[in-house]
Amino acid sequence: MPNLANAKKALRQADKRAERNKIVKAEIKSLRIKLRKALDSKLVQEATEIAKTVAKKLDKAAQKNVFKKNTVARYKSRLMQKVNALKKA
Repeated sequence: MPNLANAKKALRQADKRAERNKIVKAEIKSLRIKLRKALDSKLVQEATEIAKTVAKKLDKAAQKNVFKKNTVARYKSRLMQKVNALKKA
């Protein structure tokens, strides 16, 4: 445990940020799972809408430094490949 006041405050801030990031990551993960299920059951319209939502949430998370920019780009690229493949099929 930290002894100095500024170290105690830094620890409190880190805990608060970690909790906030955890919520965002969990929400994105659940949306990605929902998208995967929509893709498996070949629901084109629903998959497109969920993909749009996931992309928006991922961009926001990158903006807030929850995810790195390249991680978000990779996730979005992969999910859009799958959605586009479903549209063509």
